[in-house]
Amino acid sequence: MKKAKLYIGTSGWVYGHWEGVFYPEDLASKDKLKYFSQHFKTAEINYSFYHLPRPSTYQNWYNQTPADFIFSVKASRFITHIKRLKGVHPVKSA
Repeated sequence: MKKAKLYIGTSGWVYGHWEGVFYPEDLASKDKLKYFSQHFKTAEINYSFYHLPRPSTYQNWYNQTPADFIFSVKASRFITHIKRLKGVHPVKSA
């Protein structure tokens, strides 16, 4: 039987109440993802549910994390809550 891999992460990585608990108190906001990715191998991008990040934002996040870090991108609420999946076309493979 093939063994499955289990990755544990969180939904997002910027939470004020994590400062001084998970993040060092003096850690700059711009360094939080890099620090996070040293302790977890995955994170959900919750921001994409509310706003569509620019390609440069995704690239910046990618550049801050190790090559084996996994992002899970949450689908936009426009698709799931506003359009309610009407008129949605299947995703095409690259």
